[in-house]
Amino acid sequence: MLLPAKAEVARQLRRYRAWERVMLASPADLTVRATFEDSGYTLCVLMGKRCAREAADAAERYLREQGERPYAAGVGRRGPPSERRSPAGL
Repeated sequence: MLLPAKAEVARQLRRYRAWERVMLASPADLTVRATFEDSGYTLCVLMGKRCAREAADAAERYLREQGERPYAAGVGRRGPPSERRSPAGL
């Protein structure tokens, strides 16, 4: 079985978690919700799962097995990643 690069898994997991926080803070913002769903879909494809929550869990397990801390590179960073697409700057 082909395994994804751990750096890419970590990056996509951080992106998913960041947009999850933003979406929970602004659930009525359709642009934020769409971006969150896009990040979940990307994680699903990367991890071979049908559900974003399962994909996030699988990504965390995969990174632990590879000796990585799932959020090591994102510690202290707040808000969405630099790939913001909201016209309001969210």
